[in-house]
Amino acid sequence: MNDTKKVGRPKTFDEHTALQAAVDTFWVKGYDGASMKDLTSAMGINSPSLYATYGDKETLFIKAIEHYMGNVDCSPLDAFENEPDIQKAVYAFFEAIVTYVSEHEKGSLGCFLSSCVVTCAETVEGVKPLLQTAITESEKRIAKRFDQAKNAGQLPKNFPSKQRARLMFDLRQGPVFRARAGLPAKSIRQDMACWAHAVLN
Repeated sequence: MNDTKKVGRPKTFDEHTALQAAVDTFWVKGYDGASMKDLTSAMGINSPSLYATYGDKETLFIKAIEHYMGNVDCSPLDAFENEPDIQKAVYAFFEAIVTYVSEHEKGSLGCFLSSCVVTCAETVEGVKPLLQTAITESEKRIAKRFDQAKNAGQLPKNFPSKQRARLMFDLRQGPVFRARAGLPAKSIRQDMACWAHAVLN
């Protein structure tokens, strides 16, 4: 009796690279606009491999979002946290936002979460909790940095860190929307001083 177990075919693709390709495809074409042919072609895998690994397009989309959230270079928050002076830190945050949404290395404009993912919050199961996590975690990091500035005497003790963190996060959506519409970075940067003033005063 031959009881040799069948060994599944090993993956012939790098999942990190494949998921990043899926992110890029969804980012440009949107969830509904990205066909399975678009995805398999970009990811460098065939349809059986995609279905065997991710199940379906909806599951792949969720995996792509998780990949983006876990691997994206969060340069705006990094710039904000690493600049010692809080006034300059706020400007650094917005400068990094404008650069990121208008000069992305893949050619995609805007932000993946704001430009693509948010449009599916009501239609693709599992998207809404991921968006909520992205928002709350970003706001926590911003508020923490404001608290540090308060402790250092750079901001008044009564500075509303949580409220201004929410405002700062919300203000970033303007540059995202403008960049997605194709407006040049130079024109988007014109209002940076107003954004910073609104956050700090």
